[in-house]
Amino acid sequence: MAKLPLLSVSLNLLLLFHGCLARSSNFEQFQNECQINKLESIEPVTRVKSEAGFTEWWNPNSQQLMCAAVAVLRETVEPQGLVLPSFSNTNQLVHIIKGSGVLGMILPGCPATFQDSQHQGRRQDQHQKIQRFREGDVIVLPAGVPHWFYNDANQPFVTVAFLHLGNSVNQLDRNPRKFHLAGNPEEEQKKLQRLQQQKQGITESEQEEEEEKHKQCTNSLCFNPEYLAQAFNVDEDVIRKIQEQGKSGTIIRVKNLQFIEPPRVQHEEGRRGSMGGDNGVYCAMKMKENIAEPELADIFNPQAGRITTLNSFKLPLLSHLGMSAERGVLFNKGGLVPQWSDAHRIFYMVKGRARFQVVNQNGESVFDDYVEQGQLLTVPQNFAFMKRAGNEGAEWVSFYTNDNAKNTPMAGVGSYMQGVPEEVVAAAYQISREEAREVKFNNQNNFFFTSSSRPQPRAEEA
Repeated sequence: MAKLPLLSVSLNLLLLFHGCLARSSNFEQFQNECQINKLESIEPVTRVKSEAGFTEWWNPNSQQLMCAAVAVLRETVEPQGLVLPSFSNTNQLVHIIKGSGVLGMILPGCPATFQDSQHQGRRQDQHQKIQRFREGDVIVLPAGVPHWFYNDANQPFVTVAFLHLGNSVNQLDRNPRKFHLAGNPEEEQKKLQRLQQQKQGITESEQEEEEEKHKQCTNSLCFNPEYLAQAFNVDEDVIRKIQEQGKSGTIIRVKNLQFIEPPRVQHEEGRRGSMGGDNGVYCAMKMKENIAEPELADIFNPQAGRITTLNSFKLPLLSHLGMSAERGVLFNKGGLVPQWSDAHRIFYMVKGRARFQVVNQNGESVFDDYVEQGQLLTVPQNFAFMKRAGNEGAEWVSFYTNDNAKNTPMAGVGSYMQGVPEEVVAAAYQISREEAREVKFNNQNNFFFTSSSRPQPRAEEA
């Protein structure tokens, strides 16, 4: 009988060994992706046109995005454009760069609480709640949650989505995947697959051969029509219409799209209405927050700029996503003091331009250049950086791979330097105590510096 416990222990040790081996292999696969000697500001490499807009992807094979385990896409949606339902293999945050519209999100297990009572003589429609969004909103899209967008305004809206591929909810690989439930995503899928296959060393002819095998069907409803008809309890003709891909892409034009919506004031005030039970709490969780309004700023300097943060304290759902965000504004020639973060930080320049300097753990400069409007720059975890706006100022949004990322400034109020005793500063940097005092206390700003804050050189003593 004593052999059974021994066998159990042996099996457990074997499983533990293989688990450690798998984790070690996974670590080795990604450990060199952050051996960065040079960063560069990057722009999208693919652009896919649909009927009512277009989708752009940054190269997921870019070393800086692979280091952060993040993928980024930008969508521009014209008036009356409907972004067809899809979901992703990982959590994502979507920032509204410009415009406004409507978002529908289908949360599993949640009831269809929006119900139509206007139509007589036929079955009433019902669906899950919809939300209105505007410029500056950050929208939380959990992995596997279907969603759609509609532009009912008279100008295009632009979104930038950050997909956190390194999050534990993504149990596939570090390739971004969008699972489309409608439309024809063939061109977008082809371009993404080609980027992924280039990373794997697959030749162009092999790519075309692989695409030929799979070109018959491109969305997630490509099952046997007979079985689908039984599943939905409809005629097969209806299923065949659903499976027709069309040529409009993933953003189609729909005039005067109708859906159930409360009166606007009630909708805005009651968007966090309560439901009973634990599931009701999940279904009623707040999914978006605005970070562009000046009055929402967490840090403000009238000469330099402002910063608004969004973390899991403000939006609790972010604690499950492992992500947070920040939107900042620098006025004319205002700057951010040198600092580092405990998470990867992905900057997207919304307006203007700013000069960034980034330094690695060896004190080597890995980036010293301008980031222009529409460009992206990743600052890896603990890499120190500083930036200064150009003459026209700068506005950016940054996303962190941590739900409550912490930034440590090197200068100014609350900085690393102010936390070190004066004599330690003098000894560490081989300067006088008076100079150490100046280094510690001359900048009385919090995170910012201005061109006018630099003191005049002292007159030479006679």
